[in-house]
Amino acid sequence: MSSIGTLTQNSRPLHRLFISPAQNETMRCDLHVHTVASGMFDAPVLNRLCRESYNDPTDVYERLKRLGMSIVTITDHDSIDAVEALRRYPDFFLSEEVTVTMPSDTLMHLGVYGIGERDHAEIQRRRNDFIALLMYLTERKLFFSVNHVFSGLTGSRDEEDFRWFASYVPAFEVRNGQMWPHANDSAEKLAKRLGKVGIAGSDSHTIAGVGHTYTEVAGARTAEEFLAGLRAGRGVVCGANGSYAKLTADVYRIVLALLRDQPWTLPLMPLAAFVPVFTAAHWLNEIRFCRKWSVKLDSEAKESRSLWQLDAGVENNLAS
Repeated sequence: MSSIGTLTQNSRPLHRLFISPAQNETMRCDLHVHTVASGMFDAPVLNRLCRESYNDPTDVYERLKRLGMSIVTITDHDSIDAVEALRRYPDFFLSEEVTVTMPSDTLMHLGVYGIGERDHAEIQRRRNDFIALLMYLTERKLFFSVNHVFSGLTGSRDEEDFRWFASYVPAFEVRNGQMWPHANDSAEKLAKRLGKVGIAGSDSHTIAGVGHTYTEVAGARTAEEFLAGLRAGRGVVCGANGSYAKLTADVYRIVLALLRDQPWTLPLMPLAAFVPVFTAAHWLNEIRFCRKWSVKLDSEAKESRSLWQLDAGVENNLAS
């Protein structure tokens, strides 16, 4: 692999020769994957103890390839540190999951794909101002998506947020490998109603889950052609939804990884008995959140707002 990688790293046409005929017919990519570079949990106490993921980037790459992914990307939270381990692979492209502050002051996760390292720096500079970030992504013609649309993972949601999504975000994540199936179905239904591109990814924070939820594009041979296919609406979502059992098993895997990483936490391990209670509470909250917003959006079905319908404050922001 290393000799082929050396030859193909500087030549996209040559790289195509080393993609199997099956991959030339349909290119697959898990568009939502995490590694150790995603940093620490943002919950109190846990933010001092436990990482979001303990996945080694190279292990993630190798597993994705074994599971048939034609190209590989990593979408760590507000980080591109995994690039150092993976930049040598010609079938790797850089992406990230950005934590964005909306005009309503709520938070959301935006997947941004096919970026450069300079893009990452500018994205991070603007991520606390959704409008400024939106203008940059549009100017750079970067492909991006709202992730886990019907999830309360990032906190509360405002009705105005969905109007922004409807008006200016080209893609919705409509199959997330950690989400309740009905939440994925609701996201897909909303995306179709609004004419959005649908994408899929595992959102796996453990090595066991990566590559089981992914997006296919027929006829693509490079990451650039794959992303162009997504823009054109030729992506097909594939693979598994989430479940309570799957979530609980992943949390236990993270607990074991924490113990291996920091053996001094062993006295805290009896608390792991409460993991099923914690994940049950989280799962029920996800169900509540999804039902609330899917019913609300279905009943209202309001039209998207356009630039000329925004208030003066937003217009001034866009003009600056």
